[in-house]
Amino acid sequence: MQKFFEAFVNVFRIPDLRKRVLFTLALLAVYRLGGHIPTPGINLVRWEEFFERNAGSIFGFFDLFAGGNIRRLTIFALGIMPYITSSIILQLLTVVIPQLEKMQKEGELGRRKITQYTRYLTIILSVIQSFTIAQGLQVMEGNIVINPGIGFTLLTIISLTTGTAFIMWLGEQISDRGVGNGMSLIIFAGIVVGLPGAIEGLYRNVFITREWSVLTLLVVLVVMIAVVAFVVLVERGERRIPVQYAKRVIGRRVMGGQSTHMPLKVNAGGVIPVIFASSLLALPQTLANWPAIKNSQWLSGMLASIRTGEPLYVLVFIALIIFFCFFYISIIFNPHETADNMRKYGGFIPGIRPGKNTADYINTILTKITVVGGLYLALLCLIPDIMLGGIKLQHLPLVGNFVDATFPRWLLDGLGVNFYFGGTSLLIVVGVAMDTVNQIEAQLIMRHYEGFTPKAGRIRGRRSSI
Repeated sequence: MQKFFEAFVNVFRIPDLRKRVLFTLALLAVYRLGGHIPTPGINLVRWEEFFERNAGSIFGFFDLFAGGNIRRLTIFALGIMPYITSSIILQLLTVVIPQLEKMQKEGELGRRKITQYTRYLTIILSVIQSFTIAQGLQVMEGNIVINPGIGFTLLTIISLTTGTAFIMWLGEQISDRGVGNGMSLIIFAGIVVGLPGAIEGLYRNVFITREWSVLTLLVVLVVMIAVVAFVVLVERGERRIPVQYAKRVIGRRVMGGQSTHMPLKVNAGGVIPVIFASSLLALPQTLANWPAIKNSQWLSGMLASIRTGEPLYVLVFIALIIFFCFFYISIIFNPHETADNMRKYGGFIPGIRPGKNTADYINTILTKITVVGGLYLALLCLIPDIMLGGIKLQHLPLVGNFVDATFPRWLLDGLGVNFYFGGTSLLIVVGVAMDTVNQIEAQLIMRHYEGFTPKAGRIRGRRSSI
């Protein structure tokens, strides 16, 4: 612990690193300030009433990434999602369009071009989404829009698109001149800003309203700490494939001959598979509120079977997460290309023949750890739902009555305990925190200071004395 505080003090003793950290904090403060400027022409009281009724739909899901700006319908309501969507679309197009694939391999110049295309696509998506939001607000019941018309539509498009462009600029400035990934830190800031309110809610439930006992609070805290530790463990987990490079004589120099490894992360897709799966499953819950579907007994019953906590919802959710894990890893990693590059530079996996056999070996390992990573993501995202509302196994046909009579009630009905950090938000918070700490640690080590962790690979040099 002493070394941790020593490293923390060293962050502010290094002028360049101190400027980067303070610059990052200042821009995050600007982002939070802009998150309190409402979109013009909206009756905020009626909008909040509508949002509370539909918090479990796709509105609540996107509000997570917007840092609560959708709930308040601020100029930052679109958040960073158009930029994330644009980045994913460009990644998919890179596989399909040879020109983009060639551009990506051109190095820094090619990446700059792709970044520029991502910005343009972000603006286009922001205009489309803000136009859709403006039209939807005008047709909603409850007179949410004060003065409907073309003027409100144009003003909403300008306000929301400008807000998204400004957030994109803030994120890029943090990435270039601050510490950490700017886009990730903006999402991180929007999630953790509600932590004080959650702590206040826990205090009120335990010591004021007495809804919870002290034992319940301790159990919740222990479970949350255990889940966070589990996330850190898996996020750092990787399968290391040994790689040996043969010796080559180039002129009078002998090159190669060293042993290394190829790291394959257990959760290579990060939070992307969860975002895709949650978006698809949040859509039916949104459609279920439409009057035409409410009046149809068949459609409403079908959509009710895939609500949160239903057995079909759990199965579909797990299947979608595993599918998108494989889908995303197939985009970012090509075993055949890796095997060809390895053979080109004289590398081989001990005991495996180069070429196709190496590609098949890597693909087999990648398949196994991708399944494990998908199950880990599904488990992490289902734990909060189980603690809150359980799994409605009693709704299963044929065996429902038996399950209802024999299974424990905490599994079927939940504990009524709400995790402040859900599965998606927990992944983002822990992942961004780990990445930011690693970048700060790298800056410290580069300047011959010790890092935060004992195994940081520190360089012995100057040490500060406290």
